[in-house]
Amino acid sequence: MADISADSVGGTPKVRDEYLALIQRKRLYSGVLLAVFVLLMVSGFLVANDRNAGGFLTGLPNIFDFPAEVVREAWVKRAELPGYLLRYLPALIETINIAAVSTLLGVIAGTILSLLSTRGMALWPRMIPVFRRIMDILRAIPEIVIALVLIFVLGGGPVPAVIAIALHTAGAIGKLYSEVNENASLKPVEGLHSVGASWMQRMWLGVVPQVAPNYLSYGLLRFEINVRASAILGFVGAGGIGYELRNSMTWGQGRFDQAAAIFLLLFATIVVFDQISSRYRNRLVRGAMT
Repeated sequence: MADISADSVGGTPKVRDEYLALIQRKRLYSGVLLAVFVLLMVSGFLVANDRNAGGFLTGLPNIFDFPAEVVREAWVKRAELPGYLLRYLPALIETINIAAVSTLLGVIAGTILSLLSTRGMALWPRMIPVFRRIMDILRAIPEIVIALVLIFVLGGGPVPAVIAIALHTAGAIGKLYSEVNENASLKPVEGLHSVGASWMQRMWLGVVPQVAPNYLSYGLLRFEINVRASAILGFVGAGGIGYELRNSMTWGQGRFDQAAAIFLLLFATIVVFDQISSRYRNRLVRGAMT
């Protein structure tokens, strides 16, 4: 018994030395990674600054010139602001419609992709890597790139924006939903399978009731993101209020008051939808946890 205690006591310094060596290696690796990250950031900034039309540091003092000019012109013509708000309201509604339709289509496609790429639920288990790579590709391509290609093929308008945002949404939502599916219990699915239920019935009755709160929560969050994305795509000719904002900014001075009205509409819309979706997301999450 004394020999065992001596061995354990004698082994303690060795264990401590190994632990300290492990900590030192982790610190060394962390330091190297941090140094590489800083080096990449600095080199990337220098390359971007050299290729820029003007130097970043030289143009930094002028960063507030444009916002100040917009505010000044909007204040001078503040009496016309309500009329501009009403004038651009239809374009704002078009932007919201683009976001809503693209979110709906993307959520439907993402739900199907997520169920087909989740282990234990997939209809074709061998095809799981294929469906996951499809979602990776959809997430990797920015909406604006897809929109530019579709505008070249289909022409300008809301349809390219809807398709572009829906494709990107399907990839992003599919990834989120697949992670939610992995935490769902498979017992209801196995029970339905034992009584001869089809794959669609197993998913609809055995999986969806478990994950519906998280599905709705992520769907609302994605709708917020798509409202912003649809406004941005208007700059490339995809319609909506972004197209009107581009026109007002392109004309420059004399129409900055119109740009200010559009900024106010966008800001108010994003704040309203952010508050509404955040409220319902919180209620859904709390309901799922109770």
